[in-house]
Amino acid sequence: MSRRTLAPFGRRALEVTGRRELGAYVVLEVADPGGPAPRPGQFFMLAATEGWGGGEDERPFLPRAFSVLRARPGRLEFMLEDVGPGTARLCALSPGDAIWATGPLGLGFAAPEDDRRALLCGGGVGTAPLAIWQDELLAAARPAPALLGFRDAAHAAGAALLANPRVATDDGSVGHQGLVTDLLVAALDEDEHATVYACGPPPMLEAVRALCAERGVPAQLALEAGMACGFGACFGCVVPTRDGGYVRICVDGPVLDAAALAEVPAH
Repeated sequence: MSRRTLAPFGRRALEVTGRRELGAYVVLEVADPGGPAPRPGQFFMLAATEGWGGGEDERPFLPRAFSVLRARPGRLEFMLEDVGPGTARLCALSPGDAIWATGPLGLGFAAPEDDRRALLCGGGVGTAPLAIWQDELLAAARPAPALLGFRDAAHAAGAALLANPRVATDDGSVGHQGLVTDLLVAALDEDEHATVYACGPPPMLEAVRALCAERGVPAQLALEAGMACGFGACFGCVVPTRDGGYVRICVDGPVLDAAALAEVPAH
């Protein structure tokens, strides 16, 4: 199966059909009756149809990139956190409001090879693409244990989006006190015959990359980066590769093989 579903040309206005709060996060459900089914790991460029570019200092200017949390026929879900002008505006949307969407964009996850098990590792809103990926793996009768890291209990509520996750929090309010990579070390100590799928903040992804490189474990990393266009025109989301070249996260990723990277840059 292809890792990429091609997006329809141009942006389209979609209706928000559901909104629920999940601790520190907001999950938006959007109707997309004519849109193609995204692949796990792909993303959309989102912007509110009203009040975009009209806030304080005329921000936000550009759409924001969000991984797909879940997809059902004619329906998409996104996991949001209010961390700035753009996400604040999107989090304030209610059912009946409209949203501009461009996508699905980018390359998604690829299935494990060599009979390796899938091992999911996420941090914060990096939980989102792992949920749709776990759905697909479980539907194919492939085990997909999830290790998730959060700041505190309010953020750890996002763990409910995946099945039977192991959780770490910085403050120890839920699960293991420490980093999600502590859980990853323990899981690989038990069985290294795995492919690790990770999404989260750059420092977490760099720790996952380095750990997997040290152990010779293949990993696919869904990178986060600020994007202006989402389809490769602006070159604003490039990252260096091990061979000295550059790739654009929006079209060559956001999912990249960890072995292609010398390090995960801090955007």
